[in-house]
Amino acid sequence: MEETYASGSPYITPHNPAAINNTNLSVHLMSLASVFGTTNMPPRTVSASTRSEASSSLSGHARSTPFPKSDIQISIKNHFKTKTYTTSSPVSGVVTITTQRDIRFDSIEIDLIGTSKTRTEGYSAPNESTHTFLKLVMPIPESTYPVPRVLETGRTLTIPFHFVLPNFLTLSACHHKVDSELVREQHLCLPPSMGSWARGNWEKDDLAPHMAEVVYSIKARVWREPELDRGRAIKVMEAVKSIQVLPAFTESAPLTISENDPLYRMSRTKTLRKNLISSKLGTLTVSAQQPRAIALHPDGRMAADTVAQLDLHFTPLAADAQPPKITSVAAKIIAYTYYSAGPFNSLPNIGDFMKAGLAARRGLYSTSVSLPTATWDNNSTSWFTHRLSRRDSGYGSDTSMDEEPCVQQQQQQRPQRRKSSFATLIRTTRPPSPSTTTSGSVVHTTSIHLPLTLPTARKTFVPTFHSCIVSRVYALHVSVTLDSGAASKVSLDLPVQITVVGDAQGAAGGVGADEEELPSWAEAVEDAAVDEFLRPRVLGLMEGVSGGVGEEAGGLPGYERHG
Repeated sequence: MEETYASGSPYITPHNPAAINNTNLSVHLMSLASVFGTTNMPPRTVSASTRSEASSSLSGHARSTPFPKSDIQISIKNHFKTKTYTTSSPVSGVVTITTQRDIRFDSIEIDLIGTSKTRTEGYSAPNESTHTFLKLVMPIPESTYPVPRVLETGRTLTIPFHFVLPNFLTLSACHHKVDSELVREQHLCLPPSMGSWARGNWEKDDLAPHMAEVVYSIKARVWREPELDRGRAIKVMEAVKSIQVLPAFTESAPLTISENDPLYRMSRTKTLRKNLISSKLGTLTVSAQQPRAIALHPDGRMAADTVAQLDLHFTPLAADAQPPKITSVAAKIIAYTYYSAGPFNSLPNIGDFMKAGLAARRGLYSTSVSLPTATWDNNSTSWFTHRLSRRDSGYGSDTSMDEEPCVQQQQQQRPQRRKSSFATLIRTTRPPSPSTTTSGSVVHTTSIHLPLTLPTARKTFVPTFHSCIVSRVYALHVSVTLDSGAASKVSLDLPVQITVVGDAQGAAGGVGADEEELPSWAEAVEDAAVDEFLRPRVLGLMEGVSGGVGEEAGGLPGYERHG
């Protein structure tokens, strides 16, 4: 049904009484048009659908123009999303505040905050814990605030800030009970940013679960005190900007591993056979020590290599049995992330961390990164044969051990082309002789030197650290594949540390070019001798001393004798 509005005063067709309520808006609009002299408008037709579209457009316009909001921004100098800060790095910039209406406030707070967060499973619901281990407050002078303290409409307030990441945390960051001061020292070190890959800040996966994260951020907040004396301050505005921190970490002392530490396996013995039903050929023992730490650059993009040494001892049951052939060595880095709802009293990687069960509200997440496998010609393997012989003397007898190269290993070593970039080396060094052998037995030994290179192009590795509720450790899983008729494999799990060199240090941990290197002890002694030789001397006589030396009995040159 349509209504027609003629020129002049509008009217409603008497044949459409039901349209009276629907056309009230149009009637009022036409009435206003007639009042302002627009009576010569041509007649137009307005349908019901047109009226509904007009009504919806009015309401949509009202929704599209809300009350203008204020804006607060944090700008860091020379910053980009994936930039990494380290120990003693400055973090400076400005906070800009722009308002669209006058806002009364009392104070502005700019902080650099470091927090660790964990999420553990509970009986009824997950438990979330947050530990604030770092809070640096930027002092804002009174002259920075406007007078009166009102953020005026359209005006921008700019406040500079400057922070320096500390080397260590304050004692208040870790005040819970610990088993030893070593744990306290570890907890007072700055932990690295972790879990940032899930938030899109790291470029590569940092091997962290979503149940544990370490976050550094700059927070800017505008506060207003309540009208009454009672109550908490009102947060008017807030802005947060996260940064990535990779603090400097030095190498710690090697761990003392025992049978009660299920995470690591430093030695393993395996019985070798030609096949499953044949008799035993002998036993092979593979052992190793904890390798030196892998040092990361301050930006975490490169790492200095290290070497792991594996010692192999083969004890044959028959004197003519030959040592097994080594076909390949595979290695991978395993990252263990420990997290808990409560603080750690000890190092979680020592002992059985998960023995406490669900009541302790603890968690362990592990993931691995494989390293390339190396293969080579077994002719490059050099085994040494140790023979025990008994020598008698007048007072007793002792046992000595003679060494000779294995018969099959006397052929000339030929340079072999490496089949992998992993560059596993087997060197002809003589490892320590085994201490548990019987008189007249034969033992074959060799050593494998395994270079370790982190694939930093594929993954982000954070350093080994221990904080109050989050820890990260690494283990090197090494598998030695043997060809002894029936293929055998022997595996070890070695502790390995990942450290971060300081920003002023070089890639190998040396002192940077901008700092003067300290001399060695020999150089210091030599320099002192040269300085003593070139020291200026004054030739002359002191007052009261005769020209002759030793003229008085017992007199020393240059000194007076009294009494």
